Amino acid sequence: MLKPILAIVLASLLVSCAESPTGRRQVLLFSDGEMSQMGGTAFDEMKKKMTISKDSATNRYVSCIADAITASLPAEWRGSWEVVVFEEKSANAFALPGKKIGVHTGILQVAKNADQLATVIGHEVGHVLAHHSAERMSLQSVAGTGTQLIGVLLGEGAGKETVMGLLGLGTQYGVVLPYGRAQESEADIVGLDLMAKSGFNPEASVALWQNMGALSQGQPPEFMSTHPSHESRIKDLQKQMLTAKPLYQKAQANGIRPSCKR
Repeated sequence: MLKPILAIVLASLLVSCAESPTGRRQVLLFSDGEMSQMGGTAFDEMKKKMTISKDSATNRYVSCIADAITASLPAEWRGSWEVVVFEEKSANAFALPGKKIGVHTGILQVAKNADQLATVIGHEVGHVLAHHSAERMSLQSVAGTGTQLIGVLLGEGAGKETVMGLLGLGTQYGVVLPYGRAQESEADIVGLDLMAKSGFNPEASVALWQNMGALSQGQPPEFMSTHPSHESRIKDLQKQMLTAKPLYQKAQANGIRPSCKR
């Protein structure tokens, strides 16, 4: 019985091989539709669980930046992204399949201007574009847990916290399942190019991570607790400037200059 099951798993892996935006090989066993369903359900739960900000100025500011970034996405990712600001002190933000973006008010104390907040939002949207949640879900499924991940999230059964963790929302559910180092670095690269295409200065990304380092005082804040070190991240971002700066200059020349003010 084991051999037929193993053959099915191997066949699924061969059919589901994909390539990330940076050319890294991935195994994706979940469709975009399935991931969007899970992302939408998780986001609805977050809106029930957490306090939504009613500050109109803050909401306009965050939405202005998020809308500018999502407007520059490839055609299949454009459209209406739901953006919600949560009254949370933690320096955190997230994006989910299904075109959902959540920003904690705490990150606004670290991201000092629109370009720096664009770094954060671009990074999180980069995770979605690179199918990182689907990649983690797929690896969990292949590991043989036997969990029907979609059904678990839609229902209330055991394992729901794990599914939320795989989507990147584990800090609110006590099961922190960090993205891998390669995924974090990839989201940095994708996010930097995204913000530059959207008319935000990519050089602000370095200042953002310097702010993060100053805040951490040796212990990384929640948003970057599983990310590469400050030094290696900044070095990688500086290397990527060779690509990002021309994208920014082209956006500026084409009149793409978001005016997002708090």
